Amino acid sequence: MAAEYGTPGAGQRLAVLGAGVMGTGIAALAVGHGMAVSLIDLDRRRLDEVPASIGHQVRMARLMGALPDEADPGALVTGLSLADLVTGDDAAPIAVIEAVTEDAEAKAKVLAEVSALVPPGTPVISNTSAIPIDELAGATARPEDLVGTHFMNPPYLIRTVEVIRGARTGEATLDALRALLAALRREPIVVDDAPGFVTSRILHPMINDAVRVVAAGTASAESVDRLMQGCLGHPTGPLRTADLIGLDNLVDSLWVLHSRTGDEGCRPCDLLLELVRAGHLGRKSGRGFYDYEGEQA
Repeated sequence: MAAEYGTPGAGQRLAVLGAGVMGTGIAALAVGHGMAVSLIDLDRRRLDEVPASIGHQVRMARLMGALPDEADPGALVTGLSLADLVTGDDAAPIAVIEAVTEDAEAKAKVLAEVSALVPPGTPVISNTSAIPIDELAGATARPEDLVGTHFMNPPYLIRTVEVIRGARTGEATLDALRALLAALRREPIVVDDAPGFVTSRILHPMINDAVRVVAAGTASAESVDRLMQGCLGHPTGPLRTADLIGLDNLVDSLWVLHSRTGDEGCRPCDLLLELVRAGHLGRKSGRGFYDYEGEQA
């Protein structure tokens, strides 16, 4: 274990697996609400960057009035091993949130390992934008303990969370997740299981179509976004949203939707694939459809 930030949070500890954009964002949300967090990732370089990233997000959340005034930051501890999650019954987390890359095999492997480590009845939560929860449940020791979430980025600003009830998700697991989200002042909307659920099934093909419009030369990315904002009320525009999601994450989600639904509208368009191959992934890389060089993501 390494790197602590803040003070312990009321004896509750949340475990987060994956120190990417969503994992650190979810961890920052919990830390900002006074909850202790164990953040696990296999990449030491990523873990070294975590305290500064989470500290920045907590400060931003506080400046924007997105955290309770009375909450002292919870403790953050990072580690390289899933086994670090459990060193005894008293150390078991109240829940585990898996936030690794949007790849079914990678998620299934991590979920299988963690479900074998934590005590029965511990909610195991897969944060995914498109992969069906019951598909992942088959890899776990106790499918009834698995439930899905789809936090939006950044989690500290977007208060609504899509919650996915798998075919085998237990009612106690769902209740425990609702209680956790209430402690984080988030509003859960529970939906049934399907590829992409609600938000990604609607949003991601729409973004793909917006990219096709740009690729065809009909309009610039800025013009597409301004029209969607001004005429249709989209708060940021689809292409700025894509940059915030991460273009690589968007491509992964679209491939999941395409393979599981057969919808050709979900096949990632060539321009999107070209940007990802070039390393232009959106805000997190400094460039996507827009240039973010010099900004702190």
